[in-house]
Amino acid sequence: MSYQPIENYGVIGDLHTVALVGMNGSIDWLCFPHFDSPSVFAAILDHQKGGYFKIAPVSRDIKYKQFYWPDTNVLITRFFQTDGVGEITDYMTVHESHYREEDYHPHRLIRKVTAVRGAMTFRVECRPAFNYARDEHTSTITAEGAVFHSSILSLGLATRIPLRAEEKGAAAEFTLQQGQSATFSLGEVESGGSCRSCITEEEAQEVFVRTIEFWRGWLAKCTYTGRWREMVRRSALALKLLTFAPTGAIVAAPTASLPETIGGDRNWDYRYTWIRDAAFTLYGFLRIGFTEEAAQFMNWLEARSHELESDDSLQIMYGIDGRHQLTEEVLDHLEGFRGSRPVRIGNAASNQLQLDIYGELLDSVYLFNKYGSLISYELWVYLRRLINYVCNNWHRKDEGIWEVRSDRQHFVYSKLMCWVALDRGLRLAEKRSFPADRSRWLKVRDQIYEEIMRTGWNRERQAFVQYFGSQALDASNLIMPLVFFVSPTDPRMLKTLEAILKSPEKGGLTSNSLVYRYNLEESADGLSGQEGTFNICSFWLVEALTRAGRVDRKHLDRARLIFEQMLGYANHLGLYSEETGPRGEALGNFPQAFTHLALISAAFNLDRTLDSKR
Repeated sequence: MSYQPIENYGVIGDLHTVALVGMNGSIDWLCFPHFDSPSVFAAILDHQKGGYFKIAPVSRDIKYKQFYWPDTNVLITRFFQTDGVGEITDYMTVHESHYREEDYHPHRLIRKVTAVRGAMTFRVECRPAFNYARDEHTSTITAEGAVFHSSILSLGLATRIPLRAEEKGAAAEFTLQQGQSATFSLGEVESGGSCRSCITEEEAQEVFVRTIEFWRGWLAKCTYTGRWREMVRRSALALKLLTFAPTGAIVAAPTASLPETIGGDRNWDYRYTWIRDAAFTLYGFLRIGFTEEAAQFMNWLEARSHELESDDSLQIMYGIDGRHQLTEEVLDHLEGFRGSRPVRIGNAASNQLQLDIYGELLDSVYLFNKYGSLISYELWVYLRRLINYVCNNWHRKDEGIWEVRSDRQHFVYSKLMCWVALDRGLRLAEKRSFPADRSRWLKVRDQIYEEIMRTGWNRERQAFVQYFGSQALDASNLIMPLVFFVSPTDPRMLKTLEAILKSPEKGGLTSNSLVYRYNLEESADGLSGQEGTFNICSFWLVEALTRAGRVDRKHLDRARLIFEQMLGYANHLGLYSEETGPRGEALGNFPQAFTHLALISAAFNLDRTLDSKR
């Protein structure tokens, strides 16, 4: 095996974890049973040691296609050879009990192989590598399939296909005639040895129908009917896959250490939940009708607000179960995707100071109070403490939205979001008549505004810059009109847009609709190497242009063009990683929730603005 491009993968999941399925029929990433559990298959990070579960035709003359069963997260991988067509139907079972952690819900990965036309011979190989390929395990062939035992987890592979032991795993070759199928079910094994999550082929058909009904029933709640309906719905389905059902938390991405540049060291673990994602998550879900998901995530956020540090601060991220400790660790024994070392699990950025998170949190609460349900007084008491923390700390330097590992700075985006925290706090207090130190909050809010306008605006560059005293542009400032800090047609905002829209060769950040976070030559971030363009920044650009386009049609036309161009950088299934590389390849962790949230927001607002301009 060799490494597949990141964009060659599809994803399936059960609202607890996700598996990455390659176009070649190989599952190369699965953490089990939860997103942040140790990996069972991690060939995407080391194709020799990482472990995989591959089913594919033995013929070498094969063409591949992948698509989702309509309106679901059930993935079809189809194989074409000269005298036949075969396919694999991959999914993880989903039940309503998955929403309750106290209920037992078997975690099952089901792979149904079918000869669609003609006869086809397949080879199956299941080679788990437990605990990020650090733990030894035993493989036992049984009458029902195979059982893999490690010190921390045991899995059973159930199938009617006779398997044989092979290199710490199980394998077989089998031939299917047209219309025949074979089912493989991978799941947990109890201490006594029974595989209560394994199922027969007959049961698999019943579970398949229930899984289809679940996804279609969930997606039916989507209220978006605009121009980009298919992409918005696929983004919504991807976001649902990244949701940890028992707590409502959404992971930034289900993978760890996929590189931001091949061979580089910008490799991070994204299997956690960032406070920063809060406003975008709630806004995205509420705008397209998913009020229940917004409420669940709001419950997760409220729980975190009850766990303030001794100085009334929050961490920037938490585990999906709310845990605070996310110790970063390097896995030296894994070579990384195409040699991209180091491979990291955990995330040391959880200990950084990032003052912007309070703005995103307060904005999300404000939006939920406006479009969802009214918040409680008990929550307001905690929010008030956070707002007072902002009043006391907004002037400090921090690591900022991009989590730099260099010196702290007075990042403009951080100051902007501190302004948002105070602004939304004041609005909530006014709307709900909550008790608040209004005079102090108003004074500090206006002080931050004046400071951004005075020090965050660079007269020479004629743009808002990355941090006070900097000459560098930063795409995060595209958020300014989106959070109503400035008018989208304010001369300073239009000049910032104009500066960012220039190509990197001319001092800007935009390369044929693709937007860089910042210029690495101008902005030292404490890391070596290069990176791709950030997909979320491109969608932020679309939104900023859309809002400016309500007055000037040329901006609206450009917003639509950039949006359409960005859709062309999705993979074959409509999924995005964090970044896009110089050849249009996917880079960074995949799929990324932030990008799909930004797509939904951009599509909603662009569609609405285009309708108003008819």
